[in-house]
Amino acid sequence: MLNWAVTFLVIALIAALLGFTSIAGTAMGIAKILFYVFLILFLVSLVTHLFRGRGGAP
Repeated sequence: MLNWAVTFLVIALIAALLGFTSIAGTAMGIAKILFYVFLILFLVSLVTHLFRGRGGAP
């Protein structure tokens, strides 16, 4: 998911350099949404891992 966010960020930067402002704005918005989704999923995974630990000990 982070790869998609970086991809849309690069598309937004290239579109902004070429003067396509509406495409750049849309791509930047998508990149921000994907980055926040990635961040939330990462934090949920981290908290879940901390509470679960390594599993049951014999």
